[in-house]
Amino acid sequence: MWGYLYASTVHDLEKASHASLKGVAEPRIEPEIVFALAEAPTPDMDDEALAQCLAWVAHGFEIVQSIYPNWDCLAADAVAGFGMHEGLWIGPRHSFAARAGEWTRELTTCEAELLCNNASVDRGKAANVLGGPLKVLRALLAVLAVDSHNPPLAAGEIVTTGSLTRAPPIAAGEIWTTGMTGIPLEGARLALNER
Repeated sequence: MWGYLYASTVHDLEKASHASLKGVAEPRIEPEIVFALAEAPTPDMDDEALAQCLAWVAHGFEIVQSIYPNWDCLAADAVAGFGMHEGLWIGPRHSFAARAGEWTRELTTCEAELLCNNASVDRGKAANVLGGPLKVLRALLAVLAVDSHNPPLAAGEIVTTGSLTRAPPIAAGEIWTTGMTGIPLEGARLALNER
């Protein structure tokens, strides 16, 4: 499944290192890889051409929520509920073109550790998201190619590619961090509050 991001829900981690959980239903956190598109990709592109469409790559957190108690829903329910996206916090952005070959390799093998208040909660890897974030982008392109209700991806758009780890429940007062290995992306830090 996929859903939209909004200007009001996308944040820069360097400027907004706190997230409010006020009004968020059963929130969970997901460490993700994020891309921005320099050019509009198409489903028929090979991997090299697809990579050339990327402006930058970053690591960050997505907070997701469920309007269904205990997250008891199917993917179709989530779509009917307008997705599960609450907010996206993006860390430092790195030019993709500057090291496209290296990024492409690292995005298939990198790993992430997710910590809450300095205690390890989970470990995950790029392969957990359909075999890697670039494969997620390719899958989204394929879905949109046959979607008569939604436009294809365009230059300037941001795509977040799914959780590298499981998505644990979160609560105000916690500080969530990540450590990345196998890829030169900075770990992320996000403090949660009720305001």
